[in-house]
Amino acid sequence: MKKRILKIVGITAAIVAVLVLGAGLWIYGQIRGSLPQLDGQLTAQELSAPVVIERDALGIPTLRAANRLDLAFATGFVHAQDRFFQMDLLRRNSAGELAEVVGGAVLDKDREVRVHRFRTLAERVVAEGSQADRELLEAYAKGVNAGLASLSTKPFEYLLLGVEPAPWKPEDSALVMLSMFLDLQDHQFRNERRYGAIHDLLGPEMFAFLCPLGTQWDAPIEGDAFSVPAIPGPEHFDTRTFDKVALGRLAPLDALPSTESIHVGSNNWAVDGTQTADGRALVADDMHLSIRVPHVWYRASFVWPKGDQGADKLAAASDSDAPADEAGPSKPNEQRVTGVTLPGTPALVVGSNGHVAWGFTNSEGDWADAVIVEEMPDDSDSYRTPDGPQKFERHKELIKVKGAPDVTMEVVSTIWGPVVARDHQDRPLALRWVAHDIEGVNMALIGIESAETLEQAIEQANRSGSPAQNFVVADDRGRIAWTILGRMPRRVGFDGRLPTSWADGSRRWDGYREPDDYPRIVEPAGGKIWTANARVVGGEMLDKLGDGGYDLGARASQIRDGLLATVKATEADMLRIQLDDRAVFLEPWRALLLDVLTPEALAEKGGRGELRAAVEHWGGRAAVDSTGFRVVREFRRRVLAEVSDLLVSPCKSADPNFSIAGLDRTEGPVWSLVTERPEHMLDPRFPTWSALLLAAADSVLERATQANGTLADYTWGKHNTTRIQHPLSQAVPALAGWLDMPAQPLAGDSSDMPRIQAPASGASQRMAVSPGREEEGYMHMPCGQSGHPLSPHFRDAHQAWAEGTPTPFLPGPAVHTLTLVPQG
Repeated sequence: MKKRILKIVGITAAIVAVLVLGAGLWIYGQIRGSLPQLDGQLTAQELSAPVVIERDALGIPTLRAANRLDLAFATGFVHAQDRFFQMDLLRRNSAGELAEVVGGAVLDKDREVRVHRFRTLAERVVAEGSQADRELLEAYAKGVNAGLASLSTKPFEYLLLGVEPAPWKPEDSALVMLSMFLDLQDHQFRNERRYGAIHDLLGPEMFAFLCPLGTQWDAPIEGDAFSVPAIPGPEHFDTRTFDKVALGRLAPLDALPSTESIHVGSNNWAVDGTQTADGRALVADDMHLSIRVPHVWYRASFVWPKGDQGADKLAAASDSDAPADEAGPSKPNEQRVTGVTLPGTPALVVGSNGHVAWGFTNSEGDWADAVIVEEMPDDSDSYRTPDGPQKFERHKELIKVKGAPDVTMEVVSTIWGPVVARDHQDRPLALRWVAHDIEGVNMALIGIESAETLEQAIEQANRSGSPAQNFVVADDRGRIAWTILGRMPRRVGFDGRLPTSWADGSRRWDGYREPDDYPRIVEPAGGKIWTANARVVGGEMLDKLGDGGYDLGARASQIRDGLLATVKATEADMLRIQLDDRAVFLEPWRALLLDVLTPEALAEKGGRGELRAAVEHWGGRAAVDSTGFRVVREFRRRVLAEVSDLLVSPCKSADPNFSIAGLDRTEGPVWSLVTERPEHMLDPRFPTWSALLLAAADSVLERATQANGTLADYTWGKHNTTRIQHPLSQAVPALAGWLDMPAQPLAGDSSDMPRIQAPASGASQRMAVSPGREEEGYMHMPCGQSGHPLSPHFRDAHQAWAEGTPTPFLPGPAVHTLTLVPQG
């Protein structure tokens, strides 16, 4: 009997094992089935002529088409093959439709975004845009759906989530662009709201001091540097009058959060032919963004005939057994452009076309305004406008939630935009934003792909509907220029820094500027241009741009100095500046900390001597093995937070959610305070400024030793270790080893030096290229071309990016060739 039972158990266990193995093999087969076809031939009835897709050893495609519409189709096809889930999340992100596939965990995020009603706007962008834009977006959408249909099984993410991928629509590309608006400009309304609270609650003198137009770190290409205003006297602000209740709301130094706000930004610059080793102009670009898996950009090279000729030649080439041409300079009768694309859109974002090369940084001009809405005193459903009282518009938005009932929310709107918040006086605030207008989104960026001169590229940049960027461009004649890419509103009656009422019509937007009214710098006398999210210009040009929260300028000044010190520049020099991790900005803070750690202070408390030794031998770089760098950085952060937190405490009393974090230019006023040390600005919890600074130093020491045991273990690399994750692994950590990039300690910092690097953000790509000499340029980016973990190209580009190793700008020889042919 016992043997029989054991036999039954054994047979049952074997059956279970077979079933588990079979299920595992089935799941593996389903996942593997969503890998793309890379070779052979596929039929695509929407094409007018064959398209050849060549992929190199890193999976980077070169797309050869007979015309730009077929090229848009092919771009959508390869994007869907490699990155459809990423594209889906981008369109859902701006549409407020993530909960439909992810569930209730993201419902609040969907609610926050739905106030913009971007899905409705995206439909208008397609319906009311130009016929050329519409045809391009339709061709791209058809390509996406063909690429998705070409997969044997649905992308693996949908298998794990248990949902079906929705087809791509032309308006979805507009939604992807609107997701970039959210990433790059969503902070501007918050900044303006904070400015308003500081101005109203602390007074104009403190506003001017705490929110200066510039600091000693300014490095504009044109215009004078701004200085921080003088410290207001005690008649304007005096901390000695603060009551104990207000002080009790302040966090102690050792309770400050370990996380910090990060200013997402970018670097780019150009040097003209007089400043390079061989007389050609160079453009360098590294755009700083959150880094996720898969990566935001998708490398590609587009090739199509100039004009519409060439279909027959391409058809013949597709039937030939001859090897494909290696990447190289364009032939006389063809157009070639190489760089990075944004999956979900058909355009090349930054790159080079043989005649012009260009790069972006977020402009941080002012592209949004907080409008104070004046409710009618006798009718809370109406508000004042220049044309008399009007009723608020009310729209019902339906949010679908996976595994739960649908949710309905109401969006309240005005003639200027949606009501998105209430201010410290409980007044409604409406948002006027370029992203809410159909003028803000278009496909004019496509025109830069065919530009042959600076002037043509600048014109197309000024007409482009996109989040406004510092557009730096060089041409094959050795010339360089800067302007703004994206639409610029024309303000009337105000400068845009503070929330204002538009009820009487004296303050408004008067349409958008034409290209001849844009700020531009063409062929600067010094032969060098640089931008890094800081102020680029002054005077009338700055008036047109406005202040959208531009960076304090430390990064820009370090780049400027690196460029000015470079003689006869080469691509290697460009990479050297991009990887510059010298802590120039922190030098004054290091000196201040050493001044605080006097012999008397060292004798008072154990551990301070070790702290001073680490600071003395810090190495001057954001190096992974440096303890001193991390100590100085944390000391500055704690002093900055403590002092600014005190100064804005009246704002926090009026609005518990108020925070000054993220207003980068508070660096200037706080530095004035810790160096001049006025008694009427001192935190009353400390007897002297020296005591405050010493307490900050002790706080760093205590946190360092509590978390790591010894100060020697408190290295920068232990903090600055990459955490580059796939969205699914964030929800299911067990998938991390399969889906995430390896965790690596990296040099660089999250702000204020050229080499931007934080655990989950940093340089989304690095490139330097000379138009017409693309074969000598370099490009690298994190992760890999594919979003599929079973692809060899899922992470094969990552190590070069992590190490800062240059890889060729142009794709290499074809390893795989797939031909798309029209039906019939």
